[in-house]
Amino acid sequence: MANPSSDSIDVTYVADLARLKLSAEETATFQKQLGDVLGYVSQLKEVDVSKVSLLGDADLENRLRTDEVRASLPVAEALANAPKQENNLFVVPKIVE
Repeated sequence: MANPSSDSIDVTYVADLARLKLSAEETATFQKQLGDVLGYVSQLKEVDVSKVSLLGDADLENRLRTDEVRASLPVAEALANAPKQENNLFVVPKIVE
């Protein structure tokens, strides 16, 4: 299912941009595979999408949970695995001077 437009794509040039060294056999293989891919993509032009919604009928309403007051994690449990702590706070290294 080769595509004539795949011949216009220079596989050697693209491989050079990607810093790949391809043999002549590999170049021919990739040229054929590229043609096959472009052939399959060109089939998409034949699909009738006139009755398809652009958004796929997406429900654009925000789904937010209600704000509820809940008990938080106890301080001792929150700091249990902290490498350094002081006055019930995490101690972290200073980053900005």
